[in-house]
Amino acid sequence: MEQNLVEKIRKSISNIDDKKLNIYFFVQDTKGNAKASIKYIYDMALSLKKLGYEPIMLHEKPDYTPITSWLSSDYDGLSHMCIEGGNLQIAPEDFLVIPEIFGFVMDQVKNLPCGKIVLCQAYDHMLETLTPGSTWSQYGFLKCITTSEKTKEYISQTMRNVSIDVIEPTISDVFVKQKYPPKPIVCVHSREQRDGINMIKQFYLKYPQYRWITFKDMRGLSLNEFSHSMSDSFLGVWIDPTSSFGTFPLECMKSNIPVIGKIPNLTPEWMNEKNGVWVENQIQIVDIIADFIQNWLEDNILPEIYEEGENTANQYSDVSKFDAKVEDLFTNLIQKRKFAFEEQINKIEEQVEN
Repeated sequence: MEQNLVEKIRKSISNIDDKKLNIYFFVQDTKGNAKASIKYIYDMALSLKKLGYEPIMLHEKPDYTPITSWLSSDYDGLSHMCIEGGNLQIAPEDFLVIPEIFGFVMDQVKNLPCGKIVLCQAYDHMLETLTPGSTWSQYGFLKCITTSEKTKEYISQTMRNVSIDVIEPTISDVFVKQKYPPKPIVCVHSREQRDGINMIKQFYLKYPQYRWITFKDMRGLSLNEFSHSMSDSFLGVWIDPTSSFGTFPLECMKSNIPVIGKIPNLTPEWMNEKNGVWVENQIQIVDIIADFIQNWLEDNILPEIYEEGENTANQYSDVSKFDAKVEDLFTNLIQKRKFAFEEQINKIEEQVEN
């Protein structure tokens, strides 16, 4: 019996050495709508694909809408698997990466022998589907990946016995500096659609002289449509109090668009007083938009806000830096798992000798 177990463990070690282990990423179906959190997961999987691993995207239903409906064809080579009615075979050397919102899935896979990782991008969702008193570690999830140091600090105060690593998202190269003078268009991105709509209604009521300004809700666009809309805009408005990172403002900055935004509960590391107009009180946003429009019409916007915004966005535009962080993290995890297997074999052999 011990010999069979040793052989199985050696097989797992061999699969690790040959990069034949599977790394599964559980993903939500966006139904064709662009979502930065899903792109982040796919970017991580693509990084591992470049390293020679075989990441597999897991989804719940067979009618999963391919992410290439709103992203580029670069992601076509990633494998997908439906877990509904399927026979998911996960080996001990494999890894399973699950977003924080799927606490109920963590419960379902707690007895699987693989490595388990939580991918927490939305701190406000991390307790939503867990039963009261439950923690990730109880389900065997002892590693967490998140997107910012502030989120890491928050998670560490709530989830005990979980080690946390930070990998910041990258901003797509489809966002480029505007080539032509912008039109009187304000692009709006809000976590809750009603916040954006109410802000627009309030603005038109309070400042009817600016009814010729067009507000564009950025919800439901493909990545290319998103970037194209930005190429025509002169201002971005961001309302997302529970954001853990905030890709939209950085996408605006990379497109040479100033941003007015509500400061989130966890202030992003990239945010400073020079790269945008940030307010604590959301109600003030309409007044600040009106002031900005007046200054824009008078060609009185300080060049500093454009320059600082571009410098900030460039810090999150290096794909090679993102790839290197993914490589370092997963290489370390995989080697630790290999070492644990070797230790297990040593203990079995010592018991046999004794």
